[in-house]
Amino acid sequence: MNKPDYIYEPHLEIREFSLSAGKEWRPNLTGWTLLQIGSGSGYWLQEQSRTELAAGTVFMLAGEIEGRILASQLNPMCLFYFSVFPDRLSGLITLGERDFFKQAATRKDFAFRLLPPTHPVALKMNELSANRTQRGLSYRLAMLQLLVETAGDELNRASSGQENTDATQRLRLFLKQHPQDIILETSFNELAQMTCCTPRHLSRIFQEVVGMSFSDKRAEIRLGRARDLLATGESKVVEVAMESGYKSLSSFNLMFTRRFGISPGRWRKKNGAEAENISQQITKASRLGMGKARRMEMGQK
Repeated sequence: MNKPDYIYEPHLEIREFSLSAGKEWRPNLTGWTLLQIGSGSGYWLQEQSRTELAAGTVFMLAGEIEGRILASQLNPMCLFYFSVFPDRLSGLITLGERDFFKQAATRKDFAFRLLPPTHPVALKMNELSANRTQRGLSYRLAMLQLLVETAGDELNRASSGQENTDATQRLRLFLKQHPQDIILETSFNELAQMTCCTPRHLSRIFQEVVGMSFSDKRAEIRLGRARDLLATGESKVVEVAMESGYKSLSSFNLMFTRRFGISPGRWRKKNGAEAENISQQITKASRLGMGKARRMEMGQK
């Protein structure tokens, strides 16, 4: 079994990279990376934009980013960078913080940032780069602190548990604003993106908010829809199964019987007749009411 490439990437170690004058480089890095222009100047090219880069500018990157660094035609560029892999920091960071980094890596507004040379993080990284021969624990912790400062308030909320509360509130609001059938039209990963949390975290808060897993909730909605169709419609059982989202009649029969203790066909005979009797009683009462109203109207005239 092949190990992922990031296993062989240096962790919490500042590396140096040179870019010849006029040359381009596309960062193809893994993990969360802080990269600084040590010397020289150039441009950051992304889609149709062109941002000037001066010595001291810092990038925060999460994984591969669609963009390129172009060194000036006048002089080469020297870059320093280090990468952090949150999954390697078990015991140091919490599950909520690791979930935060996984989700944030998918957000374009967060996974790439440019900090000017005068930014406090840029000034501190400049000091670290100047002393990059160090290997002590305090030096590595200083790198982690730089990433924490760059991530800012959102990471602090995840650390304090507020991010978990926010995700729960977003899920509650989503379920309140949409009919429950939206669960059948939305995949689990799509719901995770809508609520801005990782699938693992969504699994926990969905169980907490709804009282069952996402898959169990979908099954409940499908069976409820099938039960309504059986009671009020005249479609064949196989058509009800297909319309309710089941791919085969056998799986529908199995799930329906397991849930209600009776086959769909027998359930229809029993409850369909009851529903029809209720409907007839309502219709009869409505007609009697209309007849009485007409007699009263004629008497008044």
